[in-house]
Amino acid sequence: MISLQRIFAVVRKELIQLRRDRLTFGMIVGIPAAQLLLFGYAINMDPRNLDAAVADLSASAASREIVMDLSQSQVVNLRYQAGSAAELEALLRQGRISVGLFIPADYERRLQQPGRAAAQLLIDGSDTVVQGAAASLAKPARTSPYEDQPPRLEIRTYYNPERRSAVNTVPGLIGVILTMTMVLFTGVAIVRERERGNLELLIATPVRTLELMLAKIIPYVAIGLIQVTLVLVLGVLLFQIPIRGTLLDVYLLTLVFIIANLALGLAISTVAQNQFQAMQMTFFILLPSILLSGFIFPFAGMPKAAQWLAEILPMTHFMRMIRGVVLRGADLQDLSGELAILGVFILIALTLAVRRFTKRLD
Repeated sequence: MISLQRIFAVVRKELIQLRRDRLTFGMIVGIPAAQLLLFGYAINMDPRNLDAAVADLSASAASREIVMDLSQSQVVNLRYQAGSAAELEALLRQGRISVGLFIPADYERRLQQPGRAAAQLLIDGSDTVVQGAAASLAKPARTSPYEDQPPRLEIRTYYNPERRSAVNTVPGLIGVILTMTMVLFTGVAIVRERERGNLELLIATPVRTLELMLAKIIPYVAIGLIQVTLVLVLGVLLFQIPIRGTLLDVYLLTLVFIIANLALGLAISTVAQNQFQAMQMTFFILLPSILLSGFIFPFAGMPKAAQWLAEILPMTHFMRMIRGVVLRGADLQDLSGELAILGVFILIALTLAVRRFTKRLD
């Protein structure tokens, strides 16, 4: 016979255990709350305030009018002034802008020629959502003084003119895979050693804390590079993903990102009491990393508070770098700012991990 008394006794024991496990209880409340807040407030498929630049070679009243129309559209945020189309292309390659407006010197004469493009919109097509939003700028709200219709803008889409989603998704998957595996592997590694009692063997050795942590992460560095190679090979063979930058740059920036994730995993291992908690904390980091990094949803469409949170996550900076090198052909000098941020993150995470970690049985 099934005894309800025995069942409820075990249920009571489980509830008491959950109440004592503050981290698990926090995850029970925190994960659904985080999902609700992220999807309710941070996720927006209609991006606004895209970083933009203008190269106005006409410097006329008509050209100033179209620049004003562009700034009032709320789709773009005019942050830079360029002197030529080449400078606009360089800003696009560096990832500093998503849209560039090129106004030629004969802009006023072009306005008087019906059917001819008066200016050009240069659009970064590596993000298909941003590409669609920027293309809406081809129809300015105000009319020109030379004709009844608004001036016609020619759209030039860079890096992904076919709007293939795989071109945008596959490089980003490198960041998702490395975040999930590297943080999880390292987060569980030290906790597993503690649970199995293997740390007892290290107590009597002269191995220092930093040496132990470095020894733990070095094998996973090789695993991460193997994963990157696999994704790149399959992406090129199956989806014809272009690699416009150098492979050396791809592997160098990926190496920095792998170390950042491993340092984060080590920090988690000093907080988690068991492997299950380490997995929970990894998922808690992975969810906002996927949603806020620009992997699925455009970064420019998020409110400022969500963007500030995203800037803390290593995957946000890696997403910009890997798409910059693979899709836009950027080099490490173009991405030096993002690399510097990851370097600071590694330093902070490793410092916290080393200070919290002690070679003890508990």
